[in-house]
Amino acid sequence: MARTKEFDPDAALQSALDLFWRRGYEATSMADLVGHLGIARASLYATFGSKHELYLKALERYGEQHGPRIAEELSRPGPALPAVRGLVARFAEEAAGDDLRRGCFVTNTAVELAPHDPDAARGVEESWLALERALTSALTRAADQGELPPGRDPVALARMLLVLMQGMRVVGKAVPDRARIRDAAAQALALLDRT
Repeated sequence: MARTKEFDPDAALQSALDLFWRRGYEATSMADLVGHLGIARASLYATFGSKHELYLKALERYGEQHGPRIAEELSRPGPALPAVRGLVARFAEEAAGDDLRRGCFVTNTAVELAPHDPDAARGVEESWLALERALTSALTRAADQGELPPGRDPVALARMLLVLMQGMRVVGKAVPDRARIRDAAAQALALLDRT
């Protein structure tokens, strides 16, 4: 007879995400995961596979938790530009006010793993592509509604904002200079002004 799991895999995945987010991939050992999750090593391997597989599942979970909220925020009916401005401002405030210096899990993955880990790079690209598409869609609506200056390319603006927002996350984690982050966000948002 098969034994039933003595832990909640969903809660364990969330707990692993929290630990990886706080410490990073390389600084988190399987022993750390076993101790933090309170799960036997064999059960951890049987449920999630390797540490790498668990990390990728945590990255996917992070995307499931954060991606839909951003897409919903940017696709509300009415003027689109206030939603874009609000999103950029929120990213700036989160980056500037990240006293724990945890950063963004996707951005952390991009910096730590993506250059040499194709699976992690794919997860990062999926997240960034979803954000870029949501921004492009909102900015296209803004252009169609006359909210953007004539001649502005919604795709190029979305890419610029994506890079800016990820850069703010890196700066906020490395050297959280609030003025630097807020000034960068303000200058980028000025490109969206009609005047």
